Amino acid sequence: MAGLVRGAAAIVGAAESDLGQVADGLNPIDLMAQGTARALADCGLTLADVDGLFCATTQVRTSGLSLAEYLGISPAYIDTTILGGSSFEFHVAHAAAALQLGLCRVAIIAYGSTQRTVGRRQASVREINPYETPFRPFLPSTAYALAASRHMHQFGTTREELAEVAVAARQWALLNPAAWEKKPLTVPEVLGARMISYPFTVRDICLVTDGGGAIVMTAAERAKDLAKPPVYVLGCGAAITHANISSMPDLTRTGALAAGRQAYAMAALAAAEIDVVELYDAFTINTILFLEDLGFCPKGEGGRFVAGGHIAPGGGLPVNTNGGGLSYCHPGMYGLFLLIEAVRQLRGECGARQVPDANTAIAHGNGGVLSSQATVILGTAATL
Repeated sequence: MAGLVRGAAAIVGAAESDLGQVADGLNPIDLMAQGTARALADCGLTLADVDGLFCATTQVRTSGLSLAEYLGISPAYIDTTILGGSSFEFHVAHAAAALQLGLCRVAIIAYGSTQRTVGRRQASVREINPYETPFRPFLPSTAYALAASRHMHQFGTTREELAEVAVAARQWALLNPAAWEKKPLTVPEVLGARMISYPFTVRDICLVTDGGGAIVMTAAERAKDLAKPPVYVLGCGAAITHANISSMPDLTRTGALAAGRQAYAMAALAAAEIDVVELYDAFTINTILFLEDLGFCPKGEGGRFVAGGHIAPGGGLPVNTNGGGLSYCHPGMYGLFLLIEAVRQLRGECGARQVPDANTAIAHGNGGVLSSQATVILGTAATL
């Protein structure tokens, strides 16, 4: 984004809250606070150091007020921008700008959701759209199914290729002790699962879990003195193309095209130089669309690109190394977990799923129905 300085801000702490099905009585602000405490402990800072607060959730109307009160802080800078699941990638850019301008010194970006406990309908805002609501779509699945069907029609993408995305995510999840799904998955099992909205079966669609977490950001100079190796913000980009799927300009081309170009330009990197790829995989088509739009393969080639385990462990490109929203967790808005996993990969903390010699990572968030796209490129000290 214009005005941001490459590497001037860094992520210094990262942690999840409890995930999956959380204890009775916990609410989204509890999970935000739990993630915040763990992320601060991860980097050796305390609440007394925090003067920037960024958060978003669909379940609390004034989440910034509620979280600040809960933590007992009065931050100098606060931002509760909410644009769906990509909100947290937007927050990274906003926090980097605030740090660069001296508006805050230590920023927390937090999320929490009890979607599984309370039910998806209660956890989500339902808006009436006169152009779509009369047709009674099953949202968001129906919207993403339109994009998948169009990609299949236009480029010859197959259901088997979509299923390869889910299978690869499951293989990564089996290497992640925190992942919700613990059983192997095959392409025939994806295809044979319960149909939800053609061409998607239930295995083409993300999990419904509780969970949350937080990351901590500081200016690069301060980051050098903290407990863990800093992960530097090299590039940021964002784009909004529509709100409702019926207004999407092209069902097979997303705002990731523009967001990625901005982030690559700021980072002075290209797709071929990215070691780890974390993409918002609420549906199997997402991974294919974003691999194309972020330049990892040509438009229309995404289905063939993911085939044969190319994005699975041992494949040519490590994608969604924690298991993704398809198999690790998905508490409604998944974007923060992309950042947490990217940070851990660049710090070499991922154990059996660790990508060797990882120095660069991309975390790409998606919000609404392919509506808001935000790209963050991160790097180790070796990339400065």
